[in-house]
Amino acid sequence: MKIWVDADACPVVIREILFKAAERVKLPVILVANQPMKVPKSEWISAIQVLSGFDVADDEIVKRVEAGDLVITSDIPLASEVIDKGGLALNARGELYTLDTIKARLNMRDFMDTMRSSGVHTGGPAALSQADRREFSNQLDRLLTRYQRQNRASK
Repeated sequence: MKIWVDADACPVVIREILFKAAERVKLPVILVANQPMKVPKSEWISAIQVLSGFDVADDEIVKRVEAGDLVITSDIPLASEVIDKGGLALNARGELYTLDTIKARLNMRDFMDTMRSSGVHTGGPAALSQADRREFSNQLDRLLTRYQRQNRASK
């Protein structure tokens, strides 16, 4: 398992949680962004800088993700593509996207895009709360624990 991070929009506090997890469980965390990203010196943490442009980082993640990998993103279309490839997608608020939920999320996203393009002000997402950070951390721990158990069982 690798953890891919859609890093352009990923909050710093979430990246820090991921860095600690990478060291703890010895799994690669790769940040993908269209700008330089500071990462701690670690054999488990790296960054890939892609060219600027619409969905360039997303496309790079989709190209590289494999079944069983985890992608951290709030981008619904990216999450859908990751799920289609057999990966897992988790947003910064700790919501794990699944086959059961992603289509409804895509429909809502498309509806909100239509509303915005019609001139309706829909507002943005709320600021990341302490509860959101805790839920992200808890969900990440559950996923990594499940991965470690499966990995031990297969050995």
